[in-house]
Amino acid sequence: MQYREDKKSGNQLSVLGFGCMRLPASRGRIDKEKSKQLIQRAYDCGINYYDTAYLYFGNEETVGAIFEELGIREKICIATKLPQTMCNSKDDFDSFFTEQKKRLRTGYIDYYLMHNISSFAQWEHLRKLGIEEWIASKKTSGEIHRIGFSYHGSSEEFKAMIDAYDWDFVQIQYNYVNIHYQAGMEGLKYAAAKGLSVIIMEPLLGGKLVNGLPAEVVRIMQEAKPESTPASWGLNWLWNQPEVSVILSGMNEMGQLDENLKLADQAVAGMFGAVEDAVIEKAIEAFNAGYKVRCTGCNYCMPCPKNINIPACFTAYNNSYVIGWKTALMQYMNAVGFIGDNPRFASDCVKCGKCESHCPQGIAIREELRRVKRRLEIPGIKPAGKIVRRMMQKV
Repeated sequence: MQYREDKKSGNQLSVLGFGCMRLPASRGRIDKEKSKQLIQRAYDCGINYYDTAYLYFGNEETVGAIFEELGIREKICIATKLPQTMCNSKDDFDSFFTEQKKRLRTGYIDYYLMHNISSFAQWEHLRKLGIEEWIASKKTSGEIHRIGFSYHGSSEEFKAMIDAYDWDFVQIQYNYVNIHYQAGMEGLKYAAAKGLSVIIMEPLLGGKLVNGLPAEVVRIMQEAKPESTPASWGLNWLWNQPEVSVILSGMNEMGQLDENLKLADQAVAGMFGAVEDAVIEKAIEAFNAGYKVRCTGCNYCMPCPKNINIPACFTAYNNSYVIGWKTALMQYMNAVGFIGDNPRFASDCVKCGKCESHCPQGIAIREELRRVKRRLEIPGIKPAGKIVRRMMQKV
């Protein structure tokens, strides 16, 4: 495992961090035993940075119990996040933080973030509530070691956020198809120049840069280096940049973890040359020609008041352009529960806008769902579902 220094603390952080949001689950509940096996191996192989959040249902409780059972709490860094959009008074800061310490079975948090900052106005709201004084008190007491924020807004407001407070670190979405998106490369360099550690989320765009790549992108990569996987291209592109401190990967299978661990053993800045840079440039061009909606599957838009599976609808829609319409149609059928008792299609959207207010990608979800309807809801699809259900009931 390679490590990079957190310059403000001197901590040596593993270049590969464990993003706990996508731990293995069964029937909507985190599979604790499988998660424990993954975290045990991650720890044994040198990963010392683990990221969770208050809003990840059941997540803090699970990883807190696992850390305690494995006896590794004092040997790792825990990162978790304040649900800042739910804070309406200074008392809320203590209420959430106290609950988080209890869930995580710890007296302190190594890396604490303001969760999902998308505008400078959100920080101003927190300041008026007294967040700066609260952070200072928690740092003095030793309950918070490092303070930062995760970001999903514009590049310019990102810089304003960086300059507004004495932050220790920041977390941004960044990958080779998001170079000029949100904070982007410009924000990465700006934060690093200020001495902040930069933690990367969505390095593989929610898995889209591995399993959802257009065939042309895969061809470009395989022709250049047959032995390299799409995941290695995506992760190595990030590690090639010295400004990147830690890459968070949501590894929910042992195979994923092992591949990433192998890559992290060789992850050094400057590993790319002219050949690799040219491959990435070609891959970006080919990728942009295929995907239509930049949904990462983070599920912040959920639950939908009409129970539409928004991320799954977008996955099917994107795949209709990348891997073929017929295959994508079947994916869409599964996404909407076509043969279930209560299917929910993209056309069931009532345009309330609740999803858009929570989307960290700034996707015009209502308009995109309309496009999903036009592309994948063939005439008669809804009554056809009722017929299929009746036929299955007879069988």
